Amino acid sequence: MQIDLNADLGESFGSWTLGDDDAMLEVVTSANVACGFHAGDPSVLRHSCDRAAERGVAIGAQVGYRDLPGFGRRFIDMVPAELTDDVLYQIGALEAFAKVAGTRVRYVKPHGALYNAIVHHEAQAAAVVEAVVSYDRTLPVLGLPGSAWLRLAEEAGLTTVGEAFADRAYTPEGTLVSRREAGAVLHDPGEIAERCVRIATKGEVVATDGSIVAAPAGSLCVHGDSPGAVEIARHVRAGLEQAGVSLTPFVGEVR
Repeated sequence: MQIDLNADLGESFGSWTLGDDDAMLEVVTSANVACGFHAGDPSVLRHSCDRAAERGVAIGAQVGYRDLPGFGRRFIDMVPAELTDDVLYQIGALEAFAKVAGTRVRYVKPHGALYNAIVHHEAQAAAVVEAVVSYDRTLPVLGLPGSAWLRLAEEAGLTTVGEAFADRAYTPEGTLVSRREAGAVLHDPGEIAERCVRIATKGEVVATDGSIVAAPAGSLCVHGDSPGAVEIARHVRAGLEQAGVSLTPFVGEVR
């Protein structure tokens, strides 16, 4: 058994520090690096790419709406062609820093409100797919199983990877509970680690109503901006390894 462990990184901005990227990069196998639209600035992006390359962690472009004040967690009703261009811009920006670090962008993952929107929003999902296809159709894409985003990406010939969230509550429909609702984000490291072992070994998760929902995943996400994020990630990794699950990037060996 094997699975990828990813985290959202590169989200600091100027004098504002969010998360401990250097510590998280000692734990995860893939890094979803912000591309400057929802978070991150050029120096932060470069530092994240440099440290990821040094540690053999796969770099993914975490693309989102152009929404720094809202951290990319507010839906924007964009013209699809403009969304395609915004995503292309973000991938290209991160690719420059990855190249300087001696590596490259190896996958694409939408962020926040865009991630949630393209679970069902066909036009925006197609716009993001178009951006990846136009840039490099060999790039895998990461997303929620059953989403319009992964379905359209697969139809376009892209490699798709299902993702599950270590520290987020699930609805009975298999989607993420809105952050506006109580209990949407989990905080107990032991509980989170147990959930991740269940996802990795059984492909399922317990929803908020106690029902069991399918959660087929090639990658697990731990949020780098959550309180105690590094401790949570360490518990998750330890729990998975104790259960006999190997941690490896879904894109293959980086070094």
